[in-house]
Amino acid sequence: VANTGFLSLCAHGRVTGLAVEAGAALSHVTSVCGGRTLRKGSRCLGVAGEQLSRHLQRLLLESSREPSVLQALTKKALTQLKEQCCYVSLDYKGDLRETGCHRPARFQTPDGHWITLGKERFCCPEPLFQPELLHHSGPGLHQLAGQSLRTVPDHARSHVLGNIVLSGGSSLFPGFPERMCLELNFLFRGAGVHIEVLANPKRGTAAWAGGSMAASLTSFQHTWMTKGEYQEHGAEYVHTKF
Repeated sequence: VANTGFLSLCAHGRVTGLAVEAGAALSHVTSVCGGRTLRKGSRCLGVAGEQLSRHLQRLLLESSREPSVLQALTKKALTQLKEQCCYVSLDYKGDLRETGCHRPARFQTPDGHWITLGKERFCCPEPLFQPELLHHSGPGLHQLAGQSLRTVPDHARSHVLGNIVLSGGSSLFPGFPERMCLELNFLFRGAGVHIEVLANPKRGTAAWAGGSMAASLTSFQHTWMTKGEYQEHGAEYVHTKF
């Protein structure tokens, strides 16, 4: 059993840093120092891929002339629509005002219908940064990251600031890394630091890759529960072992 934030850092070759995870069901922020997860620096946001897919469907239904087409979309097709057409805006309020400056996108449904997206393209992922758009109280993912960073001990903070990694499928929206970087630098303006984020193209499965890497380390081998131990003590031995 391992923290997914730590595993995401492992996938990037790090054991100290901040993992910003935007997944399917939940989004997390985790501070890690020397392989140890800082519990007081862990934050959770109840906005992630599944909520964004439903949000996109609602947005399209509000503007669609063919609501039956959208209502008939399967969960898989809706996810494909979101992944192929949506992006994160670097200036959300400005983009809402400038209605004609963004190119629409078209998506063909499995049954042959075409769906055209306009402002829905950048309105869909915006709740990651403004959860109130989905009636969620509390801060956005970038603000949670800022809160987490401020809990890191002073002697380690500069190291953590230099190792902010993104992971999870919902971090793959075009513009997401740039927006996160922009927001964090705004939060820490005047602190004398320029923040960059690490956005590996394969970050959608970073936690799984990190788990594979961690499990292969020789230093990890003593934490295995062997087949013999399982047969001797049963499944409950996991609570003793770990």
